[in-house]
Amino acid sequence: MSDHSPQPASIPPPANPVAPAARPMTQGHQPGVQAAGQPTAGMNPPADGDPMAPGPRRVRLAISRIDPWSVMKLSFLLSIAAGIILVVAVGLVWVVLNEMEVFAEVRELVDDIGAQRQFGPILEYVEFSRVISAATVIAVIDIVLLTALATLGAFIYNFVAAMVGGLHLTLTDD
Repeated sequence: MSDHSPQPASIPPPANPVAPAARPMTQGHQPGVQAAGQPTAGMNPPADGDPMAPGPRRVRLAISRIDPWSVMKLSFLLSIAAGIILVVAVGLVWVVLNEMEVFAEVRELVDDIGAQRQFGPILEYVEFSRVISAATVIAVIDIVLLTALATLGAFIYNFVAAMVGGLHLTLTDD
C-alpha cells in the first residue's frame, strides 16, 4: 500500500543553467538560501518574527560579456523601426505643412519679391516625392550606421569588460 502523503518538495535544478559568466554571487550568508536566491531543499525558512528572517533576496550579477551577434540583430531591427518612424513622421509633417498652405505662401512670397529666378529651383526640392525620397535615403543610412555602431559598441564593451570585470548589478525582489 503506497502512502500518498505530500513529501517535502525539492527544487529541481533549472533546465537552462545560468552561464558561468553570469552566475550570481549572494551578498552575505542567508540561512536556507542558495546562491541563486532559491530556498534550499529540506530547510525551513525562519518564522516572521525571527530576527534572522531574510528580507528581500539580493543577487549580485556581473555582465562580463555581450554577444555582438545578438546586439547586431537587435540594433538592426530597432533601427529599421526608427527608419520607418522617420519616413512616416516626415510625410506627416509635409502633409500638415501643405494643408496649412505654407509652401504656397512661400512660393507667393518669392513671386512678390521677384526672386523666382534665384529661389524658384529651391522650391522644387520641397515636393512630396523628393522629401520622402530624401527621408528614405537618410533612414537607410541611419540603419547601417546605427547597426554598425551598436555592434562596435558591443565589441568595445567586451574588450573593456575583460580588463576591468564588466558591469556589476545588484538585483532584489520585493
